[in-house]
Amino acid sequence: MPSQNHPTPRLTAPWGTPASAGNELSRRSAFKLAMGAAGLAAAGTSATAAQSTKDPRKASPKRYGMKKSINQWAFPYPERMNLRECLQLAKDAGFDGIELNYDLENDLSPKHGPKEYQKIRKMADDIGIAISGVCSFLFWPYPLTSNDPAERARGMELAGLMTEAAHHLGTENLLVVPGAVHMPWREDHDPTPNDVCDQRARAAIGKLLPTAEKLKVHLNMENIFFNGYLLSPAEMIQFVDGFSSEYVQVHFDTGNIMLFQFPEHWIRILGRRIRNVHLKEFTKKGTDHSLETFRPLLDGTTNWPAVIEAFDETGYDGYLTFEYFHPYPHYPEALVYQTSDSLNRMLGRSV
Repeated sequence: MPSQNHPTPRLTAPWGTPASAGNELSRRSAFKLAMGAAGLAAAGTSATAAQSTKDPRKASPKRYGMKKSINQWAFPYPERMNLRECLQLAKDAGFDGIELNYDLENDLSPKHGPKEYQKIRKMADDIGIAISGVCSFLFWPYPLTSNDPAERARGMELAGLMTEAAHHLGTENLLVVPGAVHMPWREDHDPTPNDVCDQRARAAIGKLLPTAEKLKVHLNMENIFFNGYLLSPAEMIQFVDGFSSEYVQVHFDTGNIMLFQFPEHWIRILGRRIRNVHLKEFTKKGTDHSLETFRPLLDGTTNWPAVIEAFDETGYDGYLTFEYFHPYPHYPEALVYQTSDSLNRMLGRSV
């Protein structure tokens, strides 16, 4: 209790003593003091928030609603990491989904069926990550437009199995390579004439479509400049629209056309036909046209602000899946976390 010799000190605001009687602030002065302090705090908070979220050097100042995904090829699977570990790492790194790959030997392959795929789906659900789609390299050894009838037949068989796998995995997206005139990476491939390639591709997708429609799995055609087929947005539109089915759409890959074209142009032209997306970073600075040309996100020459804005303008709000073929030989988790951070910055999420 204060003594008579030491009276209670008067409260003084930083900008001066309020006009009040006695040792207490008047109600009006207290209100002004509180409001002034709150105003200063709000101003400071707003300035800090603006500095952290609107600085274009750090991240996109605009927030986009697309979802983050990553392809399984970015993980050291199956040599150093099993499927559960891949799913969990993708979740821990902040991805909304993961794209799984169908091959001849592993968890997604002709060796397995509905029961195994439903278990994978449950595992993903338990971890809390979506399966954004199914992808496969098998369209290259078994192209749907090959001059070898045995290759074509096997390709059709595998594509049918992939469609069923996608359904049982709970995803509505299957990436499809409809055909190839040429494959630079296959020395044994006999080039298919352009007109023959087109005829065979249309026939193949037509045969796969009834099952896809029944299972509600979208057959998404991927643009691949290196295969000599569907080399322009107009050709892709003509091909896709020719089936008059919502289950034939586009899986747009940003990197596959970067050698001579620009993804932001294709995106606006293809518009709502784009059902799923691969983000592959590419550098125009080199002369290597192999898979080594593709880089980790932001380490290339892609105009990502223009690309993301183009997707937004078309109304695309689906998955943006990072596709990369070289897991880091040391500390492979780093690539996954770096990619998640890059996508956060590209999408204007908090960083």
